[in-house]
Amino acid sequence: MSEFKSAAEAAAAGKYVRTVRSFVKREGRLTKGQQAALSRQWPHKGLQLADGLLAWSDVFANDHPVVLEIGFGMGDSLVKMAQAEQQHNFVGIEVHTPGVGACLLLAEQAGVENLRVFDDDAVEVLKQCVADHSLSRVQIFFPDPWHKKRHHKRRIIQPEFIALLAQKLKVGGVLHLATDWQNYAEHMLAVMSASSDFSNLSSSGDYIPRPENRPLTKFEQRGHRLGHGVWDLQFTRVSQ
Repeated sequence: MSEFKSAAEAAAAGKYVRTVRSFVKREGRLTKGQQAALSRQWPHKGLQLADGLLAWSDVFANDHPVVLEIGFGMGDSLVKMAQAEQQHNFVGIEVHTPGVGACLLLAEQAGVENLRVFDDDAVEVLKQCVADHSLSRVQIFFPDPWHKKRHHKRRIIQPEFIALLAQKLKVGGVLHLATDWQNYAEHMLAVMSASSDFSNLSSSGDYIPRPENRPLTKFEQRGHRLGHGVWDLQFTRVSQ
């Protein structure tokens, strides 16, 4: 990618670089506010694959538990959670550069410092940058449902990916999933229930009410008004 190691790094320098990815990269233009936030905040809050295996105590200059969110969208709920849980460090991964810029702008406005972001493929970040047993929580909220049956294989919640997450989570760590597609919720539950690495935290063996620490998004509020359901799942990493 020329002299830049990520799309966000290029954007922070005011450059656009077309990249080849192993997934569909959502296109979008950076607003002036997002561009400015990237320029100001990326040098401090931006992480990239070239950083290699990270020691979170070095990244954050403390030993607080680390929460990883995959696919944070525009970052609204991630920033709210980081602001509310100062005793945790938060790391977000998003492949939509304008979303990264929006997240950094919100973090800057809220004075949030316990947050770092990647503009990279989550699988590669996990494999190259995240040490085994180093995460206390992983959260994946409203991932692309790929609702057509022929596209189900593209869903991020698959046995191989769940095994990778288990490798990165501490024993006792929590994986929190949420979706507004019932079919995907059922798929998530089936995949998670089949994993010997995890135990369901639901007392009924399926879903849980939305935890207070997961902010209600504008998208979700609109869905509630339209009568749409939302399903939350929480599983804890167990020892073998």
